[in-house]
Amino acid sequence: MFKRGFLTKYFPADVKNKKVVEFMELKQGNMSVAEYAVKFESMCAFSPHYNTMEAEEDKCVKFESGLRPDIKHFIGFVEIRNF
Repeated sequence: MFKRGFLTKYFPADVKNKKVVEFMELKQGNMSVAEYAVKFESMCAFSPHYNTMEAEEDKCVKFESGLRPDIKHFIGFVEIRNF
């Protein structure tokens, strides 16, 4: 109850929705893979779908889709499904 009340008061829905959109649009860009992974993990908390065991494969696909094309090409055939 406390957590729900705290988040409602100090983390309004519009801010949360902006974070979800930011996460969905996240790309590696100029970050290293390690930097991208850290940012991905921290922003993943804002998207409840990706925080379940059932969504582990979706989480991996989302991560891979945000990688730079040159890196994605190397891992594309591996099909990693455990983040």
